[in-house]
Amino acid sequence: MSLSSTVTDGAQIVTVNAERIDAAIAIRFKEDMRSATESGPDRVILDLSEVQFIDSSGLGAIVAAMKQLGSGRRLDLAGPTPMVEKVFRLTRMDTIFDLYGSLTEAMSEPKVGT
Repeated sequence: MSLSSTVTDGAQIVTVNAERIDAAIAIRFKEDMRSATESGPDRVILDLSEVQFIDSSGLGAIVAAMKQLGSGRRLDLAGPTPMVEKVFRLTRMDTIFDLYGSLTEAMSEPKVGT
């Protein structure tokens, strides 16, 4: 699983550099997310713009990544492709995560407390 991470404007951006988050890589995704986000800002944005396919294992891995952040931090999702966004909406996971159409849109959200 290829993830890249950067911190910008008080948020950690983790980019998924893969076309799929599925059963074959879900465990590795969880481990890589844990490593990438074990410390850092309270807001983590997962950039899904390269992901073309996600299955239930992938959804579970993203939920696990959110839970491992703890209660003081949050995981937002940015740039889901139409198919990925459809999966989030069909499974009602869009009620758990804030979905943003693009990374730019996610970054333009006002900071908490401003």
